[in-house]
Amino acid sequence: MALTEIGIDLGTANILVYTKEKGIILNEPSVVALHIDTKEVYAVGTEAKEMVGKTPANIIATRPMKEGVIADYDITSAMLSHIMKKIQKEAGFTLRKPKVVVCTPCDSTSVERRAIRDAVLGCGAKSVSLIEEPIAAALGAELPVDEPKANVIVDIGGGTTEVGIISYGGIVSSRAIRRGGDHMDESITQHVRKEYNMLIGERTAENIKMEIGSAIPDGEVRTMEIRGRDLVNGLPKTITLESPEIHRAITETLDQILETIRVTLEQCPPELSGDIVDQGIVLTGGGALLNDLQEWLSRQIVVPVHLASAPLEAVAIGTGKSLAMINSLQKASM
Repeated sequence: MALTEIGIDLGTANILVYTKEKGIILNEPSVVALHIDTKEVYAVGTEAKEMVGKTPANIIATRPMKEGVIADYDITSAMLSHIMKKIQKEAGFTLRKPKVVVCTPCDSTSVERRAIRDAVLGCGAKSVSLIEEPIAAALGAELPVDEPKANVIVDIGGGTTEVGIISYGGIVSSRAIRRGGDHMDESITQHVRKEYNMLIGERTAENIKMEIGSAIPDGEVRTMEIRGRDLVNGLPKTITLESPEIHRAITETLDQILETIRVTLEQCPPELSGDIVDQGIVLTGGGALLNDLQEWLSRQIVVPVHLASAPLEAVAIGTGKSLAMINSLQKASM
């Protein structure tokens, strides 16, 4: 079978590829392991993520995407080439100059958008269309974006959080901040370093966030035993963390996300405000899976808060769905 149309969610944390024939055919971390001197790629995706923090000095495992945009063009191109080959090999598809739709942050610059377009074209695409992430997320969450009503989407990714109010197929009001799940991980790492004189890796911090991280301070107290390196004597060390202290560590990022939602809602035309009271907002992205986030947000903004049925995959699904309506969406966003 020849693939002629694909949608790509080129995220900071994960890269997902969607086709209308088979849905999501690839979902892997946006990580590349390569040789420092020769730039030879050793692994991409899940295999490369397993290598983070465990490689010898001449090999690094890195993320070429930072805050939703390309930070290292060459490594991103190499990652995309490997991804395209993997699709053909594992899914049994033939890529014949496919039409590709890629999502981009709504605040990305023309230079950042051009970098994404060039990187995908360099991998053999016939054409590349870009769609703003809030619209892709809303489509993937099955919101009626082309109707004359307010659809509020909050996409909390690894490097960015984007809030959009969508009506008639276009963005009425939107804001994006370059803060997301990765910044929560960094805050947890800094907390452990400061309070316990212990160094932990990226993956440990992410596991802590998923296991005992919470958006509310007064929820159930959960504990987790973690291991790291003692900064005083350099030896391995084990400590036990509790959910309230992790909440305190990530509060700053949560407050910034809340402020972004509030500012976007304040910019909403009054005719659409009534819809938001009735319909509420929909959460997508990996960050939306943080424990108690829905409850915390509904307390703060006093409107219903819903979680998309597939929050991690919503943007990729929406990117794929937009293939059939890309012309009308681009006209609405002009």
